[in-house]
Amino acid sequence: MSTSPISSIDAQDGLDILFDNSSDNECTVVTVEGKDKAHLLMSLTGAFSSCGLAVISASITSDDGRVLDVFRVQTADGKKVSEDQFALVKDHILSVTSSTSRSSMPAIYGIVAAAEVERLKPLKGQAAQNEVDSLELAAAEMAAAAAELVATEREIIKLRATNADLRLVQAKEAVRTEAAAGLERKMAAMQAVLAARRNLAAIPEKQKSQAEKLLDTLKPPAPARAAAGAGSGSGFEILLQGFNWESHRQRLYRQLSGRVKDIADAGFTAIWMPPPSDSVSPQGYLPRDLYSLDSAYGTEGELRDLIVSFHQHNIKVIADIVINHRCANSQGNDGKWNKFGGRLAWDSAAICSNNPAFGGRGNPKQGDDYAAAPNIDHSQERIRNDISNWMKYLRNSIGFDGWRFDFVRGYLGSYCKQYIDETVPAMAFGEYWDSCEYTDGVLNYNQDAHRQRTVNWCDSTGGTSAAFDFTTKGILQEAVGRREYWRLVDSQGRPPGVMGMWPSRAITFIDNHDTGSTLNHWPFPSRNLPEGYAYILTHPGTPCVFYDHFYQEDNGLRKCILELLGVRKRNGLNARSKVVVKKSAADVYAAFIDDKVAVKLGPGDWSPNHAGVRSSGKDLKLASSGYQFAVWEAQ
Repeated sequence: MSTSPISSIDAQDGLDILFDNSSDNECTVVTVEGKDKAHLLMSLTGAFSSCGLAVISASITSDDGRVLDVFRVQTADGKKVSEDQFALVKDHILSVTSSTSRSSMPAIYGIVAAAEVERLKPLKGQAAQNEVDSLELAAAEMAAAAAELVATEREIIKLRATNADLRLVQAKEAVRTEAAAGLERKMAAMQAVLAARRNLAAIPEKQKSQAEKLLDTLKPPAPARAAAGAGSGSGFEILLQGFNWESHRQRLYRQLSGRVKDIADAGFTAIWMPPPSDSVSPQGYLPRDLYSLDSAYGTEGELRDLIVSFHQHNIKVIADIVINHRCANSQGNDGKWNKFGGRLAWDSAAICSNNPAFGGRGNPKQGDDYAAAPNIDHSQERIRNDISNWMKYLRNSIGFDGWRFDFVRGYLGSYCKQYIDETVPAMAFGEYWDSCEYTDGVLNYNQDAHRQRTVNWCDSTGGTSAAFDFTTKGILQEAVGRREYWRLVDSQGRPPGVMGMWPSRAITFIDNHDTGSTLNHWPFPSRNLPEGYAYILTHPGTPCVFYDHFYQEDNGLRKCILELLGVRKRNGLNARSKVVVKKSAADVYAAFIDDKVAVKLGPGDWSPNHAGVRSSGKDLKLASSGYQFAVWEAQ
């Protein structure tokens, strides 16, 4: 038998690989001999697959920690592997079998921290010709992950059948949980690759097949959404959240009065203020006497003066409106806290009837329950009139320019529409916060249903209110935190959040007083904050910068934000700006906005000038850069 040995025992992997094109008339025979290790067989199978080789048959021998595996393989067109490819295949097999997908990361917020998705390297000497390479690699990774999960399942079945020690079974079940999460990540990556290939808009017309051109003609037109009312204002607004969870400790109104000019000079056009009313909690989210504007943040007089100062610097002031619930001043005759004080002296009839803890006698609640306080029945006309009159007071007497509606899942969007129509704010947006879709602890690639729920809520307000883009936050922090930048484009080639469906109604953000600050319910990865702001400050939607990131970070983040604000202002980027995604891979995301600004996220290599991206025939110049991001603008 004539063989073509091409490697001796590898010191690192303990594998000797031999190729034989003589002993079989149809296949190349590949013999792998050496030290066994966990999941070696599936790694070998995955390696052959990612090389484009089909395993026709295999003989597997394992004994005393050694293996002798013989594979009969063919190329995709049913031929033997040419001898000049042996070295490339061997190098690739050794590369794949020397790596592991096992993660040592701990669980974070109950989610299994699976290994980051790492692209399998293309064969040496073979440059990627097109997106087919990415598809093949994603398929190989997914197959290997599936094989790992199946192998683990079989081990668990064997342990149970032999009545093995319970601790061994539990340990193996923990491995299965991680393997399942790993498979979900690979499946999500495959879904993203397939979606990118379906994005015909990214394929030059001359390169499209006749079938693809036919599909283009069958695509439904994008729905046109007319602006209706306040929403995110002019579309050129840039928000600053002017507080955090602890701001009540610093006499916020006085503190901000010394920063008005700084906020204006930075380029912000609006500031979101905390709830202004008397409250059981110092943060303001358990309001009591709505008309009493002396709060932990300062006096009514200080608030009035601060608003005047902001207006003198052309900054709109947005009030946080908490009207889903309201705390009573005292107990009613039934001993429950349902007797309200102040100018709006309601009783238990103003509380929803399915709020028994507070003895509600109103109509049943039409949204989600808020357990900590009496849920107000907005279906009653007198209640809505009272709320509208209070908001008119804030608008016309105190000077607020717009509204941020808290916990809008608790009442109908049509009620928000009435409050907006009657007060005519310059801006209005709601906190529609629900959970993204996960499978086995892994964020699904497709979040269309999640963002559609937010869009539906905006629709329910007649389009008069925008909403925080929680979909973008969830996807963005997963993408940058795990180096899964393929997440940043949807199946239609658009941004994957609300900004990709209805950008003029998307308030984009990185963190706020709930997700970050001292609460830290769902924080953005701290080292990736510059990347996050590079994304939202260059993309459509109305960006909102968090107070802590602008005034309390001392790692250069403020400088980064200032540079990015300058880019947005100089280039007129706005809520409706056009995005063309240029690249969306495991390690890099790149986009071109309004044919003026290019942005790159991730550790991967990309630049507009090398990629041939130009503005009006001119090269772009670097405007801002930092940890894993760069932004260029037209010269």
